[in-house]
Amino acid sequence: MRLATALFLLVWAIDKIVNQGHAQNVFKTFYFTTPPPEILTAVCAVQTLIVLAFAAGFARFWTYGAVLLMHLVSTLSTYGRLINPWGPGAQLLFWAAIPVLAAMLALFLLREQDRLLSIDAARGKP
Repeated sequence: MRLATALFLLVWAIDKIVNQGHAQNVFKTFYFTTPPPEILTAVCAVQTLIVLAFAAGFARFWTYGAVLLMHLVSTLSTYGRLINPWGPGAQLLFWAAIPVLAAMLALFLLREQDRLLSIDAARGKP
């Protein structure tokens, strides 16, 4: 579940670099700002490092918490489309964020038991 979730997040992080126009539109629509390309690149770099550390099971409390928080913010920013998934401009695909959010919460709560392919587990860290 951790690796699949990391891939899910990595696609969105990389999108901020390869398709900055799309990323700027997303920010404009859901976060009411349009960051310049330099900021998007910096955000992507930080987000990508966090996602890769999360995928590796490194610093589990911090990285699992960070990906949970990142996805929570992005999910909450689409609340209008979640409340009315059949309204104008709505897409049912926004609802895919809900089970992903639940998976991230489960991973955070069970992070000490998530030992498969985990750097922290290999080093004997809880």
